[in-house]
Amino acid sequence: MGIFDFFKEKLSQSKNPIDKIQREFIEKSINTAERLISSFNEEVGFKLDYSESSLIILDKKILNLFYENKDNMGSDMKEDIIAQAGSYIFEVARRNYGGKYYWDDKMKQPILVTGHSDREVSMVAFEKVKQRIENGNEDNIPLFFKDFSKQVKKEEKVMLDLKNEIIA
Repeated sequence: MGIFDFFKEKLSQSKNPIDKIQREFIEKSINTAERLISSFNEEVGFKLDYSESSLIILDKKILNLFYENKDNMGSDMKEDIIAQAGSYIFEVARRNYGGKYYWDDKMKQPILVTGHSDREVSMVAFEKVKQRIENGNEDNIPLFFKDFSKQVKKEEKVMLDLKNEIIA
């Protein structure tokens, strides 16, 4: 996603996930998520507050609107809403479960890894938002996050794919 191009190289090279690059990425992610919040909280009266329950509003009210209008969106608009909604989902996860951002070269987007060395769970939010806009409710965000949350609470190291299946 274009909005995170600056961080691709830096996150890939970052040796210490709590270093300056990590803080910069967190700040950029928060700023991007805040754009979504200010647009929809002020203009439409939604309550996006970084709670897990606010993901229902994100999914049913906001992303469903973009799904219904996906054929009328330009690629820049689509990329922007993917970055905003993906950043919001990342921040809900990070604020509730902690975690560090990394760059996934294969998927060409950031991932959030939470847990510790013997119990890590990774999340890919941008691709999930893209699928939600393209496929509709079959790529439900609250269900995706619920499965992520369950895995975080388990005692094993996992990575979920976009269908909420464990792949590693």
